[in-house]
Amino acid sequence: MSEDAYKQAGVDIEAGDAVVRGIREHIRSTFREGVLGSIGGFGGLFALGKGYRDPVLVSGTDGVGTKLLIAQRLDVHDSIGIDLVAMCVNDIATSGAEPLFFLDYFATGALRPDVAVSVVSGIAEGCRQAGCALIGGETAEMPGMYAPGHYDLAGFCVGIVERDQLPDPSTISVGDRLVAVPSSGLHSNGFSLVRRIVDDRDWSQSYDLGLPLKDVLLTPTRIYTRQCRTLLQDFGARGLAHITGGGLLENVPRVLPDHLDARIDRGSWPRPPIFAFLEAQGGLSEREMHRTFNNGVGLVAVVPAERAPAAAAAVDGTVIGAVVERDTGADARVVLR
Repeated sequence: MSEDAYKQAGVDIEAGDAVVRGIREHIRSTFREGVLGSIGGFGGLFALGKGYRDPVLVSGTDGVGTKLLIAQRLDVHDSIGIDLVAMCVNDIATSGAEPLFFLDYFATGALRPDVAVSVVSGIAEGCRQAGCALIGGETAEMPGMYAPGHYDLAGFCVGIVERDQLPDPSTISVGDRLVAVPSSGLHSNGFSLVRRIVDDRDWSQSYDLGLPLKDVLLTPTRIYTRQCRTLLQDFGARGLAHITGGGLLENVPRVLPDHLDARIDRGSWPRPPIFAFLEAQGGLSEREMHRTFNNGVGLVAVVPAERAPAAAAAVDGTVIGAVVERDTGADARVVLR
């Protein structure tokens, strides 16, 4: 066999080396206190230090879903990594955790170094926004596993919070208010439905969305680490819900005690125009919109009533409802009125 037999089988080691060279500076730009070692080791090292009393580690993992197919169709790869980081760090931030470090997994059939470096540049930008370090990852080239030009992404992050600073859902009571923090748009959920609705549209047109449809579809997921910290530390938030798959109807109840429900007031928050566009073009019901998309709300905080107006103002949000007694005869735990 020739010396390049592995390359002939579909795996280009030199391309992998080019990716490593191309991502070094992006990775270094995310380093923060606690990072140990250099790029290229077999494991990412992070020291917690001695400034914690009773620390709890919080971990999260996620992907980007079929929003990846939008990036691949448009051949635009420098923002999808922000989505990857956001979907992980937003989840752990609802526990009050400060994100410490992040790792990624990039898999493709045939490695294009320019694409891989562009993706990692977005991951690094997401880490900078979240304040965490990108300390490791894996690039896997697997011929025959993916269609030409396609790749998959997954991420994993770890954060830290003092045990006595964890939100306590048992303290949530009737009359507490729901404060919504706006989303930046679709974020990274519902794209299987989105693609069905927009597949035959001209993506270069704006359709009164303010930007071309292609740019609206790729708007990165907003990162909420700062807002979570503000709501918890400054306004005594008793619970935080990251609004992802399942929307308001399924994510808000995850932070409520079993004996309580949420009442959400229709039209009490601004919706980015993409949601009205999808609702009209897809002929979608109100329930479908609230179960599939974030519908303009990326984060919901449960806050004591007297502090809710100030909390909403501090995060550029809106008070959208309240906690109510559980209706044992109801099918849903979120009541829209």
